[in-house]
Amino acid sequence: MKKALTVSRILVGLLFIFSGLIKANDPLGLAYKMQEFFDAWNWHGWNDYTLLLSVVMIGFEIVAGVALLVGWQMRLFSWLLLLLILFFLFLTCYVLFSGKIKACGCFGDCIPLTPIQTFIKDVVLTLLIFFIFRNHKKIKPAFSTPGSVFILGLTIVCCIWIQWHVLRHLPYLDCLPFKAGNNLVDKMQVPKDAIPDSTVMTFTYAKGGKNYTFTQFDLPANLDGYTYVGRSEKVVREGVNNEPPIKDFALFTPTNTDTTLAILNQPGRYYILFRKDFDNAPSGHWLDEVKRIALAAKTQQIPFIVVTGQRDMADQVFNHQLGLDLPLYTCDVTAIKTAARTNPCLFEMNGPVVVHKWGYADFHKVP
Repeated sequence: MKKALTVSRILVGLLFIFSGLIKANDPLGLAYKMQEFFDAWNWHGWNDYTLLLSVVMIGFEIVAGVALLVGWQMRLFSWLLLLLILFFLFLTCYVLFSGKIKACGCFGDCIPLTPIQTFIKDVVLTLLIFFIFRNHKKIKPAFSTPGSVFILGLTIVCCIWIQWHVLRHLPYLDCLPFKAGNNLVDKMQVPKDAIPDSTVMTFTYAKGGKNYTFTQFDLPANLDGYTYVGRSEKVVREGVNNEPPIKDFALFTPTNTDTTLAILNQPGRYYILFRKDFDNAPSGHWLDEVKRIALAAKTQQIPFIVVTGQRDMADQVFNHQLGLDLPLYTCDVTAIKTAARTNPCLFEMNGPVVVHKWGYADFHKVP
């Protein structure tokens, strides 16, 4: 019993720490996933708090995992872990059975799991945590109370610092399709090994006041006397890897002309500055750095464009306030969120290939 309890405690603790650190690498990713759930439940008022909730939940996962390893306050943390895993299990069941959300994002974008894989993981974790909960009195602290408090306090500080850093400088590990080295045009195509959905077409005809349905395989050759009513298509087996990694990434001119391929396929080096919106301006002198980089690019005849979800505001800031006269393109905000994890974010491109990315706190490092 004692050995099983120790193994369970170590496994659960390490898994929670690992899960939290993976998400701490990209807290905005979890915030966007929370927005998906809130939108599905029509809780739109919570969308303003998703980043705060994301940071707190990630920190709690890591702290709870550390507390479990050091064996501190097991009565409290066994209760908290049990409540947390039951909440995760509820979310997993919602994803698996509702079909409204494709993945829960429990390991972020770096380790994508299918809904059924996530469900199995959470069921196993629930059993292990319940076992720990029932036997929490048998767990002895590995350190004295001051030592445990110091370790947990240091953990909290590290959680806050890591997330604060990546929200300004971009994730340490970029697992998104817009990462440096990727060819964006290639990523906008369906993978070559894709398996399409298997579908069955059903046709409805009326005859003698009754409706008759036929699939595409048993449709009668002679339909004299039948009146066509309609048809429907049903997916009987979902495909595999049959969607492009980059979706809805389209760059539009002020005249609403799609120039995505023309821009991405241009030869040589150029810059793309992503500015999703202007609702919350980050602190620092990033505007001065943008002006410096854009003027240096102009001197070297390197194109510099701005991609935004708010063209009028971008024109006011970059072209009127800074006097840069930069080409402005609009793009779907969701696509910008995926491309740029800081707002703003700068890409150095070579044709369709991403050469380098900088968060706004690193603009001063751009040569």
